Amino acid sequence: MTDYAALQDQLDGPLRARGEDDYTAGATAFNLTIQHSPDVVVRATNENDVVETVRFARAAGVPVHLHTTGHGAHASYDTGILLDLGALSSVTVDPQARTATIGGGTRWAPVVTAAAEHGLAPVTGSSTNVGVVGFLLGGGLSPLARSHGFASDRLVSARVVTGAGEVVDASDAGDAELLWALRGGKTGLGVVTEITVSLVPMPGLYAGTLFFDLAESTDPYTRWLEWTKTAPADVTTSGMIIRFPDLDFIPDPMRGRHLLALHVAYPGTADEGEQLTKPLRELGTVYLDDLGPLALADVARITNDPTEPGPGFVRGTTLTHVDADLAEAVLALVGPGAELPIMGLEVRHLGGAMRDEKDDTTAAGYRDFDYTLSMLGAPDPTLFPEVLPGVFAQLEDALAPWRSEHLTPNWMSDPRDPGQAARTWPQATRERLTAVRQAHDPDGVFAPR
Repeated sequence: MTDYAALQDQLDGPLRARGEDDYTAGATAFNLTIQHSPDVVVRATNENDVVETVRFARAAGVPVHLHTTGHGAHASYDTGILLDLGALSSVTVDPQARTATIGGGTRWAPVVTAAAEHGLAPVTGSSTNVGVVGFLLGGGLSPLARSHGFASDRLVSARVVTGAGEVVDASDAGDAELLWALRGGKTGLGVVTEITVSLVPMPGLYAGTLFFDLAESTDPYTRWLEWTKTAPADVTTSGMIIRFPDLDFIPDPMRGRHLLALHVAYPGTADEGEQLTKPLRELGTVYLDDLGPLALADVARITNDPTEPGPGFVRGTTLTHVDADLAEAVLALVGPGAELPIMGLEVRHLGGAMRDEKDDTTAAGYRDFDYTLSMLGAPDPTLFPEVLPGVFAQLEDALAPWRSEHLTPNWMSDPRDPGQAARTWPQATRERLTAVRQAHDPDGVFAPR
């Protein structure tokens, strides 16, 4: 049994052992079906707290599990130290250099707000409630994916506490190999306490959602998929078929309806955006129109992802192409009259800048797919262990003619699964990532145990 008292003496932040008051505060997964119960929770208040925690764990032979917002949790932790980085939240924007330097526990929302004051924007995810570091280390698919590519391509530098408890400068001028790994290598690379990203100038943002009522017609879905084949390179769209329950807390226009939510983002002026997206409004009868000029600070409104924790089951895959037959197969699974326990099914159109090869500067993995597909299962935890995995397997089988064998890092349901890793990175990249992990964490402090 490890005695953690000596660790508390070295920390400025609190340490809470299992059973103590405030033990779970700040260490709750966003998916509430995942419950962590490590030996202790350390809430780091500065970089030195991280250094001391890692050095203690290495000497004691216990694992360190990282936690910021809880969005990336795939399994419960019941041993070792859960290191909560949420207090390491800070943002400094350099408008001349067009960069933002960000604390390792920061969510995207304050970064978006600070950058928007200078007419700049980070390449963020659909939710600004997620942590910056976790999103970037997993590649990062953005609502601006076609115009601006993987978010991780814009990672400039980072301060990293390695498994040896040393602080390393991951940058072109410092440890360039670690910087390469952080750009999409996902896990086991150390604790990022500070990160710098490049920002993009954005004269405007024309974005939002068009809703089509599938009870009236499913044609808009088929027509949208066809439109993506010739879509402008800087217009990014995704189409989610979503069944809203007939419950009081659902807004009246959505309550009990089966809708296609077509999310749209174009980084440009309102006049340009309106012209480029005109064909989307002509896909069919628009039920609700929430597409128009959007303030840069309001980018999260494009998809309106949940901001509060709850039970969730999400699985994803990638697609090589789309056509009318795919639309028919999808609608058979989740269209009007379908009975599978699926709340939503989303296809994202990628390509564009996502296809740009980055030579040898990034570990983000494969870039050879132009679409992703994600399934949001019914939020009933009793279905999570067996029923919904079976439904997703059924979906993958039904969509086999269109399915790619590759994944993107943030879409792995379990980063520890060698099979999923093989689908995410080419062999040469996996071997190189393994070498980086072994060099910076030789004792496996961050490896699952």
